[in-house]
Amino acid sequence: MTLAGDTLARLIRDEGTRVLATLVRVIGSVDLAEDAVQDAVVRALETWPRDGVPDNPRAWLLVTARRRAVDVLRREAKRVGKEADAMPLAEDDPPPSVIRDDLLRLVFTCCHPCLSVDAQVALSLRTLGGLSTAEVARGLRLPEATAAKRLTRAKQKIATAGIPYRVPAAEELPERLSGVAATVYLIFNEGYAGVRAPLVDEAVRLARLLASLMPDEPTVLGLLALLLLHDARRCTRVADDGLPVLLADQDRSLWDAVLIQEGVSLVGSALRRTPSVPNPYVVEAAIAACHVLAPTYASTNWDAVISWYDVLFTARPSPVVSLNRAAAIAERDGAAVALPLVDALDVLADYPWWHATRAELSHRLGNAPAALAALELAEATGLGGGHAALLRRRLGE
Repeated sequence: MTLAGDTLARLIRDEGTRVLATLVRVIGSVDLAEDAVQDAVVRALETWPRDGVPDNPRAWLLVTARRRAVDVLRREAKRVGKEADAMPLAEDDPPPSVIRDDLLRLVFTCCHPCLSVDAQVALSLRTLGGLSTAEVARGLRLPEATAAKRLTRAKQKIATAGIPYRVPAAEELPERLSGVAATVYLIFNEGYAGVRAPLVDEAVRLARLLASLMPDEPTVLGLLALLLLHDARRCTRVADDGLPVLLADQDRSLWDAVLIQEGVSLVGSALRRTPSVPNPYVVEAAIAACHVLAPTYASTNWDAVISWYDVLFTARPSPVVSLNRAAAIAERDGAAVALPLVDALDVLADYPWWHATRAELSHRLGNAPAALAALELAEATGLGGGHAALLRRRLGE
Protein backbone atom coordinates (compact mmCIF):
# COMPACT_ATOMS: atom_id res chain seq x y z
CA MET A 1 0.00 0.00 0.00
CA THR A 2 1.24 3.53 -0.79
CA LEU A 3 2.04 6.05 1.94
CA ALA A 4 -1.11 8.01 1.07
CA GLY A 5 -3.25 4.87 1.07
CA ASP A 6 -1.78 3.68 4.37
CA THR A 7 -2.36 7.09 5.97
CA LEU A 8 -5.95 7.15 4.74
CA ALA A 9 -6.60 3.61 6.00
CA ARG A 10 -5.34 4.55 9.47
CA LEU A 11 -7.36 7.75 9.39
CA ILE A 12 -10.59 5.92 8.56
CA ARG A 13 -9.91 3.27 11.20
CA ASP A 14 -8.95 5.69 13.97
CA GLU A 15 -10.88 8.86 13.14
CA GLY A 16 -13.62 7.90 10.69
CA THR A 17 -16.36 7.72 13.30
CA ARG A 18 -15.34 11.10 14.76
CA VAL A 19 -15.42 12.74 11.33
CA LEU A 20 -18.85 11.21 10.67
CA ALA A 21 -20.19 12.33 14.05
CA THR A 22 -19.13 15.94 13.47
CA LEU A 23 -20.59 15.91 9.97
CA VAL A 24 -23.92 14.57 11.24
CA ARG A 25 -24.07 17.52 13.65
CA VAL A 26 -23.35 19.94 10.83
CA ILE A 27 -25.77 18.61 8.20
CA GLY A 28 -28.34 16.83 10.38
CA SER A 29 -28.53 13.58 8.39
CA VAL A 30 -26.80 10.30 9.14
CA ASP A 31 -27.42 8.99 5.64
CA LEU A 32 -26.10 12.05 3.83
CA ALA A 33 -23.14 12.29 6.19
CA GLU A 34 -22.13 8.70 5.43
CA ASP A 35 -22.36 9.27 1.68
CA ALA A 36 -20.37 12.49 1.94
CA VAL A 37 -17.59 10.86 3.98
CA GLN A 38 -17.39 7.99 1.48
CA ASP A 39 -17.13 10.47 -1.39
CA ALA A 40 -14.39 12.34 0.49
CA VAL A 41 -12.46 9.09 0.94
CA VAL A 42 -12.69 8.42 -2.79
CA ARG A 43 -11.46 11.96 -3.46
CA ALA A 44 -8.53 11.38 -1.09
CA LEU A 45 -7.58 8.18 -2.91
CA GLU A 46 -7.52 10.18 -6.14
CA THR A 47 -5.59 13.22 -4.95
CA TRP A 48 -3.33 12.28 -2.04
CA PRO A 49 -1.01 9.99 -4.07
CA ARG A 50 -0.54 12.87 -6.54
CA ASP A 51 -0.51 15.93 -4.26
CA GLY A 52 0.76 14.39 -1.03
CA VAL A 53 -0.90 13.78 2.33
CA PRO A 54 -2.34 17.02 3.83
CA ASP A 55 -0.79 18.44 7.00
CA ASN A 56 -4.08 17.78 8.84
CA PRO A 57 -5.69 14.73 7.16
CA ARG A 58 -8.74 14.64 9.44
CA ALA A 59 -9.55 18.31 8.82
CA TRP A 60 -9.10 17.78 5.06
CA LEU A 61 -11.52 14.83 5.13
CA LEU A 62 -14.08 16.78 7.17
CA VAL A 63 -13.98 19.88 4.95
CA THR A 64 -14.13 17.82 1.75
CA ALA A 65 -17.05 15.78 3.05
CA ARG A 66 -18.92 18.89 4.11
CA ARG A 67 -18.46 20.49 0.69
CA ARG A 68 -19.76 17.32 -0.91
CA ALA A 69 -22.81 17.36 1.37
CA VAL A 70 -23.52 21.00 0.47
CA ASP A 71 -23.33 20.15 -3.23
CA VAL A 72 -25.82 17.32 -2.77
CA LEU A 73 -28.24 19.54 -0.84
CA ARG A 74 -28.08 22.21 -3.50
CA ARG A 75 -29.06 19.70 -6.15
CA GLU A 76 -32.01 18.35 -4.22
CA ALA A 77 -35.31 19.58 -5.55
CA LYS A 78 -36.75 19.84 -2.05
CA ARG A 79 -34.00 22.11 -0.83
CA VAL A 80 -33.10 25.56 -2.10
CA GLY A 81 -29.58 26.82 -2.40
CA LYS A 82 -30.10 29.42 0.28
CA GLU A 83 -30.86 26.73 2.86
CA ALA A 84 -27.77 24.77 1.98
CA ASP A 85 -25.62 27.91 2.19
CA ALA A 86 -27.07 28.54 5.63
CA MET A 87 -25.74 25.25 6.95
CA PRO A 88 -23.36 26.03 9.84
CA LEU A 89 -19.70 25.87 8.94
CA ALA A 90 -17.77 22.94 10.33
CA GLU A 91 -14.56 23.78 12.10
CA ASP A 92 -11.52 22.52 10.21
CA ASP A 93 -10.33 20.67 13.32
CA PRO A 94 -12.91 20.72 16.14
CA PRO A 95 -11.48 20.65 19.68
CA PRO A 96 -11.61 17.34 21.61
CA SER A 97 -14.58 18.49 23.71
CA VAL A 98 -16.67 19.12 20.57
CA ILE A 99 -15.67 15.79 19.02
CA ARG A 100 -16.55 14.03 22.28
CA ASP A 101 -20.02 15.58 22.32
CA ASP A 102 -20.53 14.77 18.63
CA LEU A 103 -19.65 11.13 19.25
CA LEU A 104 -21.95 10.88 22.24
CA ARG A 105 -24.80 12.32 20.19
CA LEU A 106 -24.17 9.77 17.44
CA VAL A 107 -24.02 6.87 19.92
CA PHE A 108 -27.34 7.77 21.50
CA THR A 109 -28.94 8.38 18.10
CA CYS A 110 -27.93 4.95 16.80
CA CYS A 111 -29.19 3.31 19.99
CA HIS A 112 -32.41 5.29 20.38
CA PRO A 113 -35.25 3.26 21.99
CA CYS A 114 -37.58 4.18 19.11
CA LEU A 115 -35.49 1.87 16.92
CA SER A 116 -35.85 -1.89 17.17
CA VAL A 117 -33.00 -3.77 18.81
CA ASP A 118 -32.11 -5.35 15.45
CA ALA A 119 -31.95 -1.90 13.88
CA GLN A 120 -29.81 -0.53 16.73
CA VAL A 121 -27.31 -3.37 16.34
CA ALA A 122 -27.07 -3.03 12.56
CA LEU A 123 -26.86 0.77 12.65
CA SER A 124 -24.22 0.72 15.40
CA LEU A 125 -22.06 -1.69 13.42
CA ARG A 126 -22.44 0.38 10.25
CA THR A 127 -22.20 3.89 11.66
CA LEU A 128 -20.17 3.55 14.85
CA GLY A 129 -18.18 0.48 13.90
CA GLY A 130 -17.47 1.60 10.36
CA LEU A 131 -18.39 -1.76 8.83
CA SER A 132 -19.67 -1.86 5.27
CA THR A 133 -23.19 -3.10 4.61
CA ALA A 134 -21.71 -6.37 3.35
CA GLU A 135 -19.66 -6.74 6.54
CA VAL A 136 -22.71 -6.02 8.70
CA ALA A 137 -24.62 -8.69 6.77
CA ARG A 138 -21.84 -11.24 7.23
CA GLY A 139 -21.45 -10.42 10.91
CA LEU A 140 -25.17 -10.83 11.61
CA ARG A 141 -25.54 -13.75 9.20
CA LEU A 142 -28.08 -11.93 7.06
CA PRO A 143 -28.46 -11.65 3.30
CA GLU A 144 -26.84 -8.40 2.22
CA ALA A 145 -30.16 -7.15 0.83
CA THR A 146 -31.81 -7.74 4.22
CA ALA A 147 -29.06 -5.87 6.05
CA ALA A 148 -29.31 -3.00 3.57
CA LYS A 149 -33.07 -2.75 4.08
CA ARG A 150 -32.65 -2.82 7.85
CA LEU A 151 -30.14 0.00 7.72
CA THR A 152 -32.28 2.04 5.33
CA ARG A 153 -35.36 1.65 7.54
CA ALA A 154 -33.37 2.67 10.61
CA LYS A 155 -32.10 5.85 8.96
CA GLN A 156 -35.56 6.64 7.63
CA LYS A 157 -37.00 6.17 11.11
CA ILE A 158 -34.45 8.62 12.51
CA ALA A 159 -35.44 11.17 9.88
CA THR A 160 -39.23 10.73 9.84
CA ALA A 161 -39.65 10.28 13.60
CA GLY A 162 -37.46 13.28 14.29
CA ILE A 163 -35.18 11.31 16.60
CA PRO A 164 -33.03 14.03 18.19
CA TYR A 165 -29.29 14.07 17.64
CA ARG A 166 -28.37 14.87 21.22
CA VAL A 167 -27.09 13.49 24.49
CA PRO A 168 -30.04 12.57 26.76
CA ALA A 169 -30.88 14.83 29.66
CA ALA A 170 -29.61 13.82 33.09
CA GLU A 171 -32.91 12.21 34.09
CA GLU A 172 -32.97 10.17 30.86
CA LEU A 173 -29.37 9.06 30.92
CA PRO A 174 -29.53 5.93 33.12
CA GLU A 175 -32.25 4.28 31.03
CA ARG A 176 -30.76 5.36 27.70
CA LEU A 177 -27.24 4.34 28.68
CA SER A 178 -28.56 0.94 29.65
CA GLY A 179 -29.93 0.55 26.12
CA VAL A 180 -26.62 1.58 24.56
CA ALA A 181 -24.71 -0.90 26.73
CA ALA A 182 -27.20 -3.65 25.90
CA THR A 183 -26.69 -3.03 22.18
CA VAL A 184 -22.90 -3.27 22.46
CA TYR A 185 -23.19 -6.39 24.64
CA LEU A 186 -25.55 -7.98 22.12
CA ILE A 187 -23.05 -7.34 19.33
CA PHE A 188 -20.34 -8.95 21.48
CA ASN A 189 -22.50 -11.98 22.27
CA GLU A 190 -23.41 -12.41 18.61
CA GLY A 191 -19.72 -12.70 17.83
CA TYR A 192 -18.67 -14.59 20.96
CA ALA A 193 -21.29 -17.33 20.69
CA GLY A 194 -20.68 -17.81 16.98
CA VAL A 195 -16.90 -17.43 17.25
CA ARG A 196 -17.01 -14.48 14.84
CA ALA A 197 -13.95 -12.39 15.61
CA PRO A 198 -14.96 -9.25 13.65
CA LEU A 199 -18.11 -8.77 15.72
CA VAL A 200 -16.21 -9.34 18.96
CA ASP A 201 -13.57 -6.83 17.87
CA GLU A 202 -16.18 -4.22 16.96
CA ALA A 203 -18.02 -4.65 20.26
CA VAL A 204 -14.79 -4.20 22.21
CA ARG A 205 -13.92 -1.15 20.10
CA LEU A 206 -17.35 0.38 20.75
CA ALA A 207 -17.04 -0.35 24.48
CA ARG A 208 -13.64 1.35 24.49
CA LEU A 209 -15.15 4.32 22.68
CA LEU A 210 -17.88 4.60 25.31
CA ALA A 211 -15.32 4.34 28.11
CA SER A 212 -13.26 7.14 26.58
CA LEU A 213 -16.37 9.32 26.30
CA MET A 214 -17.85 8.49 29.72
CA PRO A 215 -14.88 7.49 31.92
CA ASP A 216 -16.76 7.83 35.21
CA GLU A 217 -19.85 5.78 34.31
CA PRO A 218 -19.90 2.40 36.13
CA THR A 219 -22.10 0.88 33.41
CA VAL A 220 -19.55 1.69 30.73
CA LEU A 221 -16.52 0.61 32.78
CA GLY A 222 -18.24 -2.61 33.81
CA LEU A 223 -19.25 -3.37 30.24
CA LEU A 224 -15.72 -2.89 28.91
CA ALA A 225 -14.26 -4.96 31.75
CA LEU A 226 -16.73 -7.77 31.10
CA LEU A 227 -15.95 -7.86 27.38
CA LEU A 228 -12.18 -7.80 27.92
CA LEU A 229 -12.22 -10.56 30.52
CA HIS A 230 -14.26 -12.81 28.24
CA ASP A 231 -12.22 -11.91 25.17
CA ALA A 232 -8.98 -12.72 27.02
CA ARG A 233 -9.91 -16.40 26.68
CA ARG A 234 -10.65 -16.21 22.96
CA CYS A 235 -7.88 -18.43 21.63
CA THR A 236 -8.70 -21.29 24.02
CA ARG A 237 -12.46 -21.53 23.55
CA VAL A 238 -12.55 -23.78 20.48
CA ALA A 239 -10.65 -27.03 19.91
CA ASP A 240 -8.99 -28.06 16.66
CA ASP A 241 -12.01 -30.20 15.82
CA GLY A 242 -14.28 -27.15 16.08
CA LEU A 243 -15.97 -28.16 19.32
CA PRO A 244 -16.12 -25.72 22.23
CA VAL A 245 -13.66 -26.13 25.09
CA LEU A 246 -15.17 -25.88 28.57
CA LEU A 247 -13.74 -23.34 30.99
CA ALA A 248 -12.40 -26.15 33.15
CA ASP A 249 -10.40 -27.56 30.21
CA GLN A 250 -9.00 -24.34 28.72
CA ASP A 251 -5.23 -23.79 28.72
CA ARG A 252 -4.91 -20.81 31.03
CA SER A 253 -1.33 -20.18 30.03
CA LEU A 254 -2.67 -19.04 26.64
CA TRP A 255 -5.08 -16.48 28.06
CA ASP A 256 -4.26 -12.85 27.27
CA ALA A 257 -2.65 -11.54 30.45
CA VAL A 258 -2.70 -7.92 29.24
CA LEU A 259 -6.46 -7.97 28.69
CA ILE A 260 -6.98 -9.68 32.04
CA GLN A 261 -4.94 -7.06 33.86
CA GLU A 262 -6.84 -4.25 32.14
CA GLY A 263 -10.20 -5.90 32.78
CA VAL A 264 -9.51 -6.49 36.47
CA SER A 265 -8.33 -2.89 36.87
CA LEU A 266 -11.55 -1.67 35.24
CA VAL A 267 -13.60 -3.79 37.64
CA GLY A 268 -11.94 -2.05 40.55
CA SER A 269 -12.54 1.38 39.01
CA ALA A 270 -16.17 0.53 38.30
CA LEU A 271 -16.78 -0.77 41.82
CA ARG A 272 -15.36 2.43 43.30
CA ARG A 273 -17.78 4.45 41.18
CA THR A 274 -20.81 2.23 41.76
CA PRO A 275 -23.52 3.78 43.95
CA SER A 276 -25.44 1.86 46.58
CA VAL A 277 -27.42 -0.03 43.93
CA PRO A 278 -25.13 -2.64 42.28
CA ASN A 279 -24.59 -2.32 38.55
CA PRO A 280 -25.26 -5.58 36.64
CA TYR A 281 -22.36 -5.14 34.21
CA VAL A 282 -19.93 -4.45 37.02
CA VAL A 283 -21.14 -7.50 38.94
CA GLU A 284 -20.91 -9.74 35.87
CA ALA A 285 -17.39 -8.43 35.30
CA ALA A 286 -16.50 -9.24 38.92
CA ILE A 287 -17.71 -12.82 38.35
CA ALA A 288 -15.60 -13.06 35.19
CA ALA A 289 -12.61 -11.74 37.16
CA CYS A 290 -13.03 -14.52 39.73
CA HIS A 291 -12.65 -17.05 36.93
CA VAL A 292 -9.69 -15.52 35.10
CA LEU A 293 -7.72 -14.79 38.27
CA ALA A 294 -7.82 -18.41 39.42
CA PRO A 295 -4.58 -20.15 38.42
CA THR A 296 -6.51 -23.41 37.91
CA TYR A 297 -10.16 -24.31 37.60
CA ALA A 298 -9.98 -26.28 40.84
CA SER A 299 -8.69 -23.23 42.71
CA THR A 300 -11.59 -20.99 41.64
CA ASN A 301 -13.05 -19.10 44.60
CA TRP A 302 -16.57 -20.48 44.29
CA ASP A 303 -17.66 -18.75 47.50
CA ALA A 304 -16.90 -15.42 45.86
CA VAL A 305 -18.58 -16.43 42.60
CA ILE A 306 -21.76 -17.48 44.41
CA SER A 307 -21.76 -14.31 46.49
CA TRP A 308 -21.47 -12.20 43.35
CA TYR A 309 -24.39 -14.10 41.82
CA ASP A 310 -26.40 -13.23 44.92
CA VAL A 311 -25.55 -9.56 44.33
CA LEU A 312 -26.40 -9.89 40.64
CA PHE A 313 -29.80 -11.32 41.50
CA THR A 314 -30.58 -8.24 43.57
CA ALA A 315 -29.61 -6.01 40.64
CA ARG A 316 -31.14 -8.07 37.85
CA PRO A 317 -33.35 -10.84 39.22
CA SER A 318 -33.97 -13.58 36.68
CA PRO A 319 -34.17 -17.37 36.56
CA VAL A 320 -31.08 -17.41 34.33
CA VAL A 321 -29.05 -15.78 37.11
CA SER A 322 -30.41 -18.42 39.48
CA LEU A 323 -29.40 -21.14 37.02
CA ASN A 324 -25.84 -19.81 36.81
CA ARG A 325 -25.70 -19.58 40.59
CA ALA A 326 -26.84 -23.19 40.85
CA ALA A 327 -24.10 -24.23 38.42
CA ALA A 328 -21.55 -22.54 40.67
CA ILE A 329 -23.01 -24.33 43.69
CA ALA A 330 -22.54 -27.60 41.82
CA GLU A 331 -18.82 -26.86 41.59
CA ARG A 332 -18.56 -26.03 45.28
CA ASP A 333 -21.02 -28.41 46.92
CA GLY A 334 -21.58 -31.10 44.30
CA ALA A 335 -24.23 -32.08 41.76
CA ALA A 336 -26.54 -33.64 44.37
CA VAL A 337 -26.96 -30.27 46.09
CA ALA A 338 -27.31 -28.28 42.88
CA LEU A 339 -29.68 -30.48 40.86
CA PRO A 340 -32.79 -29.77 43.00
CA LEU A 341 -32.07 -26.04 42.66
CA VAL A 342 -31.91 -26.41 38.89
CA ASP A 343 -35.03 -28.59 38.71
CA ALA A 344 -36.96 -25.93 40.61
CA LEU A 345 -36.33 -23.47 37.75
CA ASP A 346 -38.79 -25.18 35.41
CA VAL A 347 -39.87 -21.74 34.20
CA LEU A 348 -36.82 -22.16 31.94
CA ALA A 349 -38.31 -25.17 30.16
CA ASP A 350 -37.82 -23.43 26.80
CA TYR A 351 -34.22 -22.47 27.58
CA PRO A 352 -31.69 -24.97 26.15
CA TRP A 353 -29.05 -24.28 28.80
CA TRP A 354 -31.46 -25.29 31.57
CA HIS A 355 -31.79 -28.72 29.99
CA ALA A 356 -28.05 -28.86 29.27
CA THR A 357 -27.27 -28.10 32.93
CA ARG A 358 -29.68 -30.81 34.05
CA ALA A 359 -28.01 -33.23 31.62
CA GLU A 360 -24.55 -32.43 32.98
CA LEU A 361 -25.58 -32.74 36.63
CA SER A 362 -27.50 -35.98 36.00
CA HIS A 363 -24.42 -37.32 34.23
CA ARG A 364 -22.25 -36.47 37.24
CA LEU A 365 -24.68 -38.34 39.46
CA GLY A 366 -24.54 -41.40 37.22
CA ASN A 367 -28.14 -41.14 36.04
CA ALA A 368 -27.59 -41.85 32.33
CA PRO A 369 -31.27 -42.06 31.27
CA ALA A 370 -32.07 -38.69 32.85
CA ALA A 371 -28.95 -37.15 31.35
CA LEU A 372 -29.76 -38.35 27.84
CA ALA A 373 -33.39 -37.23 28.13
CA ALA A 374 -32.28 -33.77 29.22
CA LEU A 375 -29.76 -33.62 26.38
CA GLU A 376 -32.48 -34.39 23.84
CA LEU A 377 -34.61 -31.59 25.27
CA ALA A 378 -31.63 -29.23 25.12
CA GLU A 379 -31.16 -30.00 21.45
CA ALA A 380 -34.90 -29.70 20.79
CA THR A 381 -34.99 -26.24 22.36
CA GLY A 382 -32.03 -24.96 20.34
CA LEU A 383 -28.71 -25.89 21.97
CA GLY A 384 -25.98 -25.04 19.46
CA GLY A 385 -24.54 -27.88 17.43
CA GLY A 386 -21.04 -27.63 18.86
CA HIS A 387 -22.21 -27.49 22.47
CA ALA A 388 -24.69 -30.33 21.89
CA ALA A 389 -21.99 -32.47 20.27
CA LEU A 390 -19.59 -31.81 23.15
CA LEU A 391 -22.22 -32.67 25.75
CA ARG A 392 -23.18 -35.81 23.87
CA ARG A 393 -19.52 -36.83 23.78
CA ARG A 394 -19.22 -36.26 27.52
CA LEU A 395 -22.30 -38.33 28.23
CA GLY A 396 -21.00 -41.07 25.95
CA GLU A 397 -17.73 -41.16 27.85
